[in-house]
Amino acid sequence: MKAFFSAVTRRILDLESGIYLLLVATVWLLATAGLRPLMLPDEGRYVGIAWEMLGSGDWLVPTLDGMPFFHKPPLFYWLTALGLQIFGVNEWAGRIASTFSALLATGVVFLFIRKHAGKSLANLSVVVLITQPFFFVGAQFANLDMLVAAMITITIIAGADAVLNLERGLPYRTALTVCYGFAALGVLAKGLIGFVLPGAILLVWLLVRGKYRLIPALLPPYLIAFFLVLAAPWFIWMEKSFDGFWDYFFVYHHFRRFSETGFNNQQAFWFYIPLLLLCTLPWSPWVFRGLSPRLLKTVKDAPIGGLMLLWTLGILIFFSLPKSKLVGYILPALPPFACLVAQQIHGWLRSGKNDNAAAWIGASAIGAGVFCMAIIIGTSRFDPSGLQHLAPTVGKTGGENDQIVMINEYEYDLPFYFRAKRNPWVVGNWDNPEISKLDNWRKELHDAGQFKPGKMAETLISENEFLSRLCAHPETTYWIWGNKDFVISRYPFVVEQSIAFSFGKKALWRLNIKLARSFDWCREMPRHD
Repeated sequence: MKAFFSAVTRRILDLESGIYLLLVATVWLLATAGLRPLMLPDEGRYVGIAWEMLGSGDWLVPTLDGMPFFHKPPLFYWLTALGLQIFGVNEWAGRIASTFSALLATGVVFLFIRKHAGKSLANLSVVVLITQPFFFVGAQFANLDMLVAAMITITIIAGADAVLNLERGLPYRTALTVCYGFAALGVLAKGLIGFVLPGAILLVWLLVRGKYRLIPALLPPYLIAFFLVLAAPWFIWMEKSFDGFWDYFFVYHHFRRFSETGFNNQQAFWFYIPLLLLCTLPWSPWVFRGLSPRLLKTVKDAPIGGLMLLWTLGILIFFSLPKSKLVGYILPALPPFACLVAQQIHGWLRSGKNDNAAAWIGASAIGAGVFCMAIIIGTSRFDPSGLQHLAPTVGKTGGENDQIVMINEYEYDLPFYFRAKRNPWVVGNWDNPEISKLDNWRKELHDAGQFKPGKMAETLISENEFLSRLCAHPETTYWIWGNKDFVISRYPFVVEQSIAFSFGKKALWRLNIKLARSFDWCREMPRHD
């Protein structure tokens, strides 16, 4: 086994063709991306919004249940809707934006390290990166985190490449243009952090290395204009179309959510440090070989290693400041962390101090790959959601005018799996003043409705309005979704025999409207037909 693991390591280090390595990375990340059902809430929400965008034909305004959803900019939805349009409505296509982003980041890391630090370190960096369980899973998870991580990664690497070229008197403007272009795409992916974070990291890197005199050359007016032309129009158009958009998007979602408490997922300041170390096993222990009192001097004297260290620390510190912490926020730290790990491994191998070094590295690579696959396969078998079986179950009985009604909850992925043509009605107490103080699906829908009150009145309805509509529209087939016990206790006419799909405590009923209208309460309702 030792000889086998050593051969794996030699194969990684000696591989000459970067195209072959990146092709392997592509197959590695794409092959299992469609095995799992969409996970809630994130995957259901974001793929569902892209599904709505594709169905409505409006590619400018992201909508949640037909109402403008301005928590995030549109780039992820554009890419996902394009994937659904090209590859069909399925989980694999719904995750294509994340997988493509991970591949793009991997390719850029490879090219940068190969150019500035050599072939073997570049090969090793890519292997470590794509077999980090955190990165592997993030590449197959349909939310904005991997897209944002890729935009930040490319912005930093292109900017660093421009700086290193400028130092050596080589052409640098192409790399700098790429830097500004992807910074603009980062803004369209997540907002201000798309340029603030990479800009701050590059600035600190320049200052630590004493290269501040290069800064004016890195801020040409024509590239600043280029950045604004790419990044600004969507935000300007949304403010023009929806009064209060800037206040909601920038003030509330950027500054208030960053500085205030009261939001979900509150964690201690140090939360991301053990998370990073645990989610990058078995590679993470290698980084400790580089910790020494000379670390700051290394940052100054070794431009590549210093960049990777400052980059990793910058992401960790920035996202540790707010009380609310989500796991995916530190995905932008994974590429530099992988490079730091690879650097330590590479140095150990070159030192020749341990005859088993090559075997340890090969075993780590294979072990990491097995661990990644185990996560995906295990999740696909034991995931608590089950709506992926919904479409074939109800597909033969569903119609163009069918109306989904969700009772006291919003199942993000239901419209996607149902292939719904109409926005669901969501029945609940939407006059409750406490909704604005929450951080959940109710507040998301309620906030979205403020930008389009007419659509809000159509989709977010009270119980009385729901019953009135049932009596007034007999030609429509209604599909009722909710907790079995709650729905039957509130609406006895939704008999258990009409269940079309069931999963756990939840069910989907195909409502016999003629039976419903036979009850006395329906006769007493006002008629509108």
